[in-house]
Amino acid sequence: MTTKEIGDFGEKAAEDYLVEMDYLILERNYRLKFGEIDIIAAKDGGLVFVEVKTRKSNLFGEPSEYVDRKKQERVKKAAMVYADVENTDMRFDVIEVFYEEKNGELFLVKVNHIENAF
Repeated sequence: MTTKEIGDFGEKAAEDYLVEMDYLILERNYRLKFGEIDIIAAKDGGLVFVEVKTRKSNLFGEPSEYVDRKKQERVKKAAMVYADVENTDMRFDVIEVFYEEKNGELFLVKVNHIENAF
């Protein structure tokens, strides 16, 4: 299983979770030359910018710990370009996706949604 396949699996699991929680998905993998936002969603009149981290375990730390200050700044900068308006309610979340792999197939173990992560 490639890193990209694992990342895609995690982003799809996060998207499914958000839809189940009544979020409207607006964009996935929104890219600019200086940054990318994994998922942009809307809920309760505001925009939610989501960074997804997918891991087998938290043996080497929680997945959200890998969203460092530099990554946070890139996401925020991209969010400002996307929103392009003043006074828009915005929130920056992290979704941790835990999975296991059996016989080359990925299975969802847990989704942890951290609102207002940064």
